[in-house]
Amino acid sequence: MNTPHYHYLFGPVPSRRFGRSLGIDLTPRKTCSLDCVFCQLGRTTRKTLERKAYVPTADVIEEIEQWLKSGTSADYLTLSGSGEPTLHAQFGDVLAFLHRQPIPSVLLTNGTLFYLPEVRAAAAQAQVVKVSLSAWDQRSFEWVNRPQQQLDFATIFDGLREFRKGFDGQLWIEVFLLAGINAMPKDVKKIARLARALRPDRIHLNTTARPPAEDFAAAVPKARLEELTGLFEPPARIAADETAHRSPKTIADEASILAMLKRRPCTMNQIETAFGLHINEVSKILGHLIDTHQVRADLKRTEVYYTSTSIGSHSFQTQDK
Repeated sequence: MNTPHYHYLFGPVPSRRFGRSLGIDLTPRKTCSLDCVFCQLGRTTRKTLERKAYVPTADVIEEIEQWLKSGTSADYLTLSGSGEPTLHAQFGDVLAFLHRQPIPSVLLTNGTLFYLPEVRAAAAQAQVVKVSLSAWDQRSFEWVNRPQQQLDFATIFDGLREFRKGFDGQLWIEVFLLAGINAMPKDVKKIARLARALRPDRIHLNTTARPPAEDFAAAVPKARLEELTGLFEPPARIAADETAHRSPKTIADEASILAMLKRRPCTMNQIETAFGLHINEVSKILGHLIDTHQVRADLKRTEVYYTSTSIGSHSFQTQDK
């Protein structure tokens, strides 16, 4: 039997924090309110605050219904993908549908639109909401996250604090730290103080593990991350320490991608096109292959190419034509 082709769903993909997660993508690729220097999907091509139905809500729900009937399992149903899901004007309708299902729902969001009451009300329908907090004031926000020009850090944080007052689900915070940018203890303490005010159920520290949007977005060593976990309340966890649950299908995809990379280096977009996978699936698979030292990332001019570690650098050079 052929695997159904979905336009708005991807996975389930193995997630360090959410087990096997079915992704639900509500925006075109890189439609976001931020252009974070560390984003593994590259620079934002459409930086906007415009909220509208970027994809048909009814079609998204129909695909989820089809997937639920297929008998495939997942640990979470996750609004995520290649852009900011709260930009979709009816993301709350999708969460309302997910709330009636036996699998818990997750909203992965940068939190920038939580100053809007309608966004807070819609987001509260998720069982888990994970927001990003990697800055402590407007200046650091602009340096790390490169927001849409109308966004104000203080206003955003007030919206997050207001959301927490009325949200009885799980609130998780991801703090993305970068060497030489926002990982000095004095700065992390400022982020931790803000995080404490949101009374999160869980905090994750993350850093670059795959090629970021900007090459100056350097990773923080794991030992340094471990030193910083105790600054948070509750104590933070290191995202890289959590185990991703991998399915046989994912392993097969990894084998296919690795076989291709042994023959020629490819960009993430080339892999996406060749295998018909969602960009997030490609990113997670490449992340695991890099973590297990089977693949390396090489910057060539303005593109990042992924190469099997079993072939030498001369093979990479032959691709530069």
